[in-house]
Amino acid sequence: MSIAKVVEISSTSNKSFEEAIENGIRNACKDASSVRGAWIKEQKVTVEGGRIAAYRVNMQVTFVENAA
Repeated sequence: MSIAKVVEISSTSNKSFEEAIENGIRNACKDASSVRGAWIKEQKVTVEGGRIAAYRVNMQVTFVENAA
């Protein structure tokens, strides 16, 4: 039997949404190697001086653990 856990993570990048997602997944994998997927709930940008200054994503990351 497997048990799935879902954790919500916010991650940012000053380059792109893709990099923000990769940063979030990389950090989630540092805490647990059993990451199986992610759902991107929101994408937001911070604007400064008429330009995009930061990209932010809120995602739900799924971890799967095998139960005894």
